[in-house]
Amino acid sequence: MSAHQFDVLGLGNAIVDVIAPVDDEFLVRAGLHKGSMQLVDEARAQALYDAMGATTIVSGGSAANTIAGLASLGGKGAFVGKVASDEAGRAFAHDIRAAGVHFSTAPAPDGPSTARCLVLVTPDGQRTMNTFLGACQNLTSADLNPADITAARILYLEGYLWDPPAAKRAFIEASRIAHGAGREAALTLSDVFCVDRHQQEFLGLLRDGFVDILFANESELHALYQTSDFATAVAALRQEKVIAAVTRSEKGAIVVQGEKTFEVPAAPIDNLIDTTGAGDLFAAGFLSAYTRGRPLDYCARLGALAASEIIQHFGARPEVGLAQFAEQSLYLREYREEAQRA
Repeated sequence: MSAHQFDVLGLGNAIVDVIAPVDDEFLVRAGLHKGSMQLVDEARAQALYDAMGATTIVSGGSAANTIAGLASLGGKGAFVGKVASDEAGRAFAHDIRAAGVHFSTAPAPDGPSTARCLVLVTPDGQRTMNTFLGACQNLTSADLNPADITAARILYLEGYLWDPPAAKRAFIEASRIAHGAGREAALTLSDVFCVDRHQQEFLGLLRDGFVDILFANESELHALYQTSDFATAVAALRQEKVIAAVTRSEKGAIVVQGEKTFEVPAAPIDNLIDTTGAGDLFAAGFLSAYTRGRPLDYCARLGALAASEIIQHFGARPEVGLAQFAEQSLYLREYREEAQRA
């Protein structure tokens, strides 16, 4: 197997996030299910935007956030995602490149505008997302650069890509290219409603060998195995031939690898502001450590720490350099001290 140029290459939706604080009554009036992600058309997106009030606009997209987080931790990342040749698309490309990520996907010259996600954040930090996919739906296998995929140690696949048919085909093709080069593929389940839509197909990806590493939160895991009991879901997960990292909010995270289980506590925070991107940044920290050969419990610790930074401000891109944040972390220092005593 040849040396890798990138630690991780992410394949996902290139989206600009439009974030606004709202109260629970706003969600009720808009007929929205709190904590969900739903796809909307451009007219619905515009209507919600008009009702949102003051907003914060930042580049987003689940896999793009993960790769930006990886770069902030000192990793080498690349991203594949489709934008339009418009102002939002140029802003997305600028932001991800400025984060130190390789991004060379050609913009769509015509068709729908660059995707945007309207993120409504309630006082408890929960985010309700309404996504207009726009140009994201134009992502096809033709946008894949096999040389970049085979140059990455890990291919990171965003579950949301399973919605548009052309992107789904690109998803499968990318996994085949990665595995053909002896690389690993990771999948994030993205959202509980995404899992509801594609539960059997996602299980098929695990069981047919398309995925080596799985990222999920507790709710997504319940949906994947159609059970409300966490222990039952974990028991089913043990039967899959994957490494699975499951986040559990304030309960921390667990990593399951067959009969092995590694549990880590949540990283402490001062103030919960916005949970947007928590799972994305957990994956960033985990993969940053994993590509450096660190133990799985440390991978989960670094993931939890990266997530703790992102939930203390609006937006899903780090506001501080995560490498230095990790270096100064008492949470990680405690782990190292425990490992030395063991």
